Amino acid sequence: FQRTFGVAKKVRTETEIGASAVSVAFASVSLAKHIFGNLENTKVLLVGAGETIDLVAKHLADQGVQKMTVANRTVSRAKTLADRFGAEVITLNEIPNHLAESDIVIGSTASPLPIIGKGMVETALKKRRFQPMFLVDIAVPRDIEEQVGELRDAYLYTVDDLQGIVEQNIASRREAAEQAEFIVDTQSEDFMGWLRSL
Repeated sequence: FQRTFGVAKKVRTETEIGASAVSVAFASVSLAKHIFGNLENTKVLLVGAGETIDLVAKHLADQGVQKMTVANRTVSRAKTLADRFGAEVITLNEIPNHLAESDIVIGSTASPLPIIGKGMVETALKKRRFQPMFLVDIAVPRDIEEQVGELRDAYLYTVDDLQGIVEQNIASRREAAEQAEFIVDTQSEDFMGWLRSL
């Protein structure tokens, strides 16, 4: 068992097996981290309260984010998620009042129409004195209007942008897995040789 843990540690330190995001939720948080550097002092607005947003919230909490707001159609569902992460809860109709406070906005609902429009974001950016806003739309169909990406201080990424990142990362994970397999094979042979010598 000791040898097994030792080999596992060797794989983790000598390969990139755990370095790349292979879920859209993790990719969106990684992208936010890349843009902001440190996420601890950022304010995040999560639109939706499903599985994906739950995963996003977990990754954000792991990065030290302390100020999260969950906006959802049903407040009770949002509250269940928010309570786990010490987040605030608002309804979808309250988003325009809270958008200006948000540095990061991540949307993933089942809404058939966009919830956040260009005008709403434009107003929020003016209130923010044009401090940049990072928006990630991982909903299909979209939660955030495509035209939001045209605004100067709004950085909008969609599920398609993230899918490209995820696919690249899966390829690099495969490469790392091959390196890991080689390490495991070599270490197994060494171990079996040692065992036989006993």
